Amino acid sequence: MPTIEELRKIRLKKLEAIRKAGILVYPEKTKRTNKIEEVLKDFNNLVRSKKELVLVGKIRSLREHGGATFLHLEDGTGKIQAYFKKNRIGEAGYRFFLNNFDIGDFIEIRGVLFKTKKGEKTIEAADFKILAKSLLPLPEKWHGFKDIEERFRKRYLDLIFNPEVKRKLELRSMIIKEIREFLEKEGFVSVETPILQAIYGGAKAKPFKTYLNALDLNLYLRISPELYLKRLLVGGLEKVYEIGKVFRNEGVDRSHNPDFTVLEFYWAYADYKDMMKLAERMFENLLKKIFGKMEIAYEGKKINFKTPWPRVEFNQLIKKHTKINLDEINLKALKKEATRLGIKVKTGARKAEIADEIYKKICLPKIWQPTFLIHHPLGTFPLAKQLTEDSKKTASFQLITGGCWELVLGFSELNDPIEQRKRFEEQEKFFKEGLEEAQRMDEDFLEALEYGMPPAAGFGMGIDRLVALLTDSHSLREVILFPTMKPK
Repeated sequence: MPTIEELRKIRLKKLEAIRKAGILVYPEKTKRTNKIEEVLKDFNNLVRSKKELVLVGKIRSLREHGGATFLHLEDGTGKIQAYFKKNRIGEAGYRFFLNNFDIGDFIEIRGVLFKTKKGEKTIEAADFKILAKSLLPLPEKWHGFKDIEERFRKRYLDLIFNPEVKRKLELRSMIIKEIREFLEKEGFVSVETPILQAIYGGAKAKPFKTYLNALDLNLYLRISPELYLKRLLVGGLEKVYEIGKVFRNEGVDRSHNPDFTVLEFYWAYADYKDMMKLAERMFENLLKKIFGKMEIAYEGKKINFKTPWPRVEFNQLIKKHTKINLDEINLKALKKEATRLGIKVKTGARKAEIADEIYKKICLPKIWQPTFLIHHPLGTFPLAKQLTEDSKKTASFQLITGGCWELVLGFSELNDPIEQRKRFEEQEKFFKEGLEEAQRMDEDFLEALEYGMPPAAGFGMGIDRLVALLTDSHSLREVILFPTMKPK
């Protein structure tokens, strides 16, 4: 059995043979007349017309049979059989093809359509042309490949061999399209905000740091677009949204990747309750447009997105599953309870952070159907307003489903510049005490707030998490085409 390198050398010799024949191996253009999908849909009419077509694609299989060769040609839309006959192409041309073309090569075929005796739709080649010579053979044992990480490292091969990967990519594109259309019908304006930021903010996360030579300036890859989107509310835009990449220097697991795609939008003169209703409408529109129904299957279980979704108080959920009363317990006792539950408390963590860790480990796996988790403890979200009726809680919500997916975070936005400064000062103190994810002081944002920001609600959703859920994928790596991987 020849090695990969030996097979590559053989293919290099074939490439040289094609060049010596005066043929351009990697031509700039092709004369394709139809996509394979179009041909298969209109096959009978095209056969009757006896029209000569030009199809292009990758050779996926080759089978020689006497004076004829059958191959499967695949483009981005489908696959069709091609028939190469010695007395149709000519002895020299037919031999040249067999000697120099391989599975994996991209070719152009000119010919007419017919059906074989077995009823297989086929194009009979009158002529052919090389479009790109492949130098490495496609792996024979890629199907059922055991090293899952290799699939993600070589996503191009994953796409070639696993059609479900392509289907997920196409569904991802449809989901984003439908979200955009929904928001724009609701009056939201699409905007873009800086990815390189002098002060990172808008979320609790450790950033990636970089340096701009031209301005002798330290910069950070954004962890959220939130603070810039809210500057636009100050500027008079009432409904704004952005879909784009954010970057967080955090661990990698089934629900986290260091760079991911987020949807954030902000709505002036609305509160968190308005935003929950809008979220329900958005999901209802999305599910009906994509699937035609409100129920999906995820990891063998049903999830029904029929609205309205339950609203569950954060503190009540903790109490139900752990017997811990967050309204009464102090920081020292909560740390002790967290340790008892097997949770490692981070340096500098306060009650809100510890409670969140308890919720994620104990409560989150128990929430399967779509549920709004509301009124998180004050301190959980430094940019959220307090509840008017309970100053120890925030006017906030999370959409939880599938036993693991925190899909959406939203809240009534804090627009009091004095209170926001106090929150930032508190976060700075936590940062100095060792809490790396603490938010930082942003003087420019505070100045913007002092010019006046209307009451507003905000919404943030991980697009990758949504796509993973709707495509029945276990982890984000399945739906991010090129997830972050440790080099071999």
